[in-house]
Amino acid sequence: MKEEKAYKLLAMQEKISNRAAKDLIDQGLVYAKGKKVLVARGNLDVDVEFRVEKPAKPTVIFENDKVLVLDKPAFVLSEELATTYGHPLLHRLDKETSGVLILVKDEEYQKAAIEEFKALRVEKIYFAAVGGKCIEPATIEAPILTVKGKGGAVSKISANGKPALTRMEPYLVEGKHSLVKVSIQTGRTHQIRVHLRSIGFSILGDEKYGGKQADRMMLHAYSVTLFGQTFKSPLPSAFKKYGFSGV
Repeated sequence: MKEEKAYKLLAMQEKISNRAAKDLIDQGLVYAKGKKVLVARGNLDVDVEFRVEKPAKPTVIFENDKVLVLDKPAFVLSEELATTYGHPLLHRLDKETSGVLILVKDEEYQKAAIEEFKALRVEKIYFAAVGGKCIEPATIEAPILTVKGKGGAVSKISANGKPALTRMEPYLVEGKHSLVKVSIQTGRTHQIRVHLRSIGFSILGDEKYGGKQADRMMLHAYSVTLFGQTFKSPLPSAFKKYGFSGV
C-alpha cells in the first residue's frame, strides 16, 4: 500500500499549497476515515479522502469607542482576529475554544481593564461538555505550571506552578456526558482543561488532556463581566450533538 505525507495528499485533493494544507491540519479542520488528522507529516494511504471543515465567521457581540467584543468561532486563533480587526487582545482563548473575546480600542481602557484582571475582579464563565456523569459541584484550587516547547504549551498541576482557582458545577447530564458550568478568576494557560481532568472530567475533544475524540474541543466562553458589564455568547450548535442546547 503506497503512502504519502498527509499534508501533501491534502494539498493535491484541495488544489492548495503544501503550507496551506499543513495549516488546515494544524488548525484541527481535517478529517480522514471519520477521525481528525492530528499529524500533518504523518503518512496516510494515497487513496484516502479528506473532509475539511470550514470555521465559522466571528460575529460582533458589542462595540463602542473603547472595546470590540467578538463571538469567536472554534478553530480560529485569537491573534488572527486581532490582526483582522486591527485591535489588540485584552485576553485570549485557545484555538478550539469558542465564545466571548474582547479586543480593546482605547489605551486608557486597556490599562484599567488589565488592572481589573490582575485584581481578580473579572468574572469569566464557561460551559464544557465532559465525559462522565457529573452530579456534584467542585472547587479546584491547584497551582498550574506551563512549559512551552516546539509542540506548543503544555500545563500540569505542580507545586512549582502559579496559583489557579476553578469552580465547577453540574448543569445537565445526558447519557455518558455532562454539561458543566465553570467559573474562573485566574487565567492560567489551559487552566480549565487541566483542572477538570484532575477531577476525572476531561473535556470532550481535548485529547491533549485525556478527552475523548470529538469534532472540536467542547469548551465555550459563555460570558465575561468587566466593569459591571456582561458580554454573553450562546452555546454553539456543536454542543447539540451531545444533547446540550438552549444555554
